[in-house]
Amino acid sequence: MVTAQGIKLTRYRASKIMKLLGLVSCQTPNHRYRKASQEHVEIPNHLSRKFAVTSPNQVWVGDVTYVWTGQRWMYLAVVIDLFARKPIGWAMSASPDSKLTGKALAMAFESRGKPKGVMFHSDQGSHYTSRFYRQLLWRYQIKQSLSRRGNCWDNSPMERFFRSLKTEWIPVSGYRNFSEAKENITRYITGYYSQLRPHQYNGGLTPNESERLYWENSKAVAKFS
Repeated sequence: MVTAQGIKLTRYRASKIMKLLGLVSCQTPNHRYRKASQEHVEIPNHLSRKFAVTSPNQVWVGDVTYVWTGQRWMYLAVVIDLFARKPIGWAMSASPDSKLTGKALAMAFESRGKPKGVMFHSDQGSHYTSRFYRQLLWRYQIKQSLSRRGNCWDNSPMERFFRSLKTEWIPVSGYRNFSEAKENITRYITGYYSQLRPHQYNGGLTPNESERLYWENSKAVAKFS
């Protein structure tokens, strides 16, 4: 972000400045995950870890996490477009149910102009396999894909997003209340993560810039054709 503004900053210089300021980088601990291959009885893993897609609105992924808000946990559901790793729908609630994940999906569907031919991938949580949620996917004509049970690597882009949110933005002690959490997390999603934070998958571009260039090039090709 600094070098994009024309300021020279090497790893050595950054490390030196951090020491002077008493800053220490956040390092997430390593975890061992058990291997699993059990697919859902009715809905297979159509995505099969093919996370590199060629255009927006091909594959969306979703998941739910929790955040401390003073006296209780708040649950956050997010939908990400895999093309540029851009968050396109989210919702927060005191209950991790299908209404929560449904709101996040509805926001994504509306904000993207009600696209056709989308695949949505998630884990096998009840908030994604319920009758209510599956009917919502059917209504939007979205194809559902589910990770194998207990296999977080089948939805690793979502895992990475939540890891970034919790290590880069959310205070260690959580938030004072629900309103503060909702406002602050929305600012991270729409402002910092989408507009300012370079993403390695996008070649150092932000999600917004990566998508902007795609649509700009698509228009140029269509005009040329």
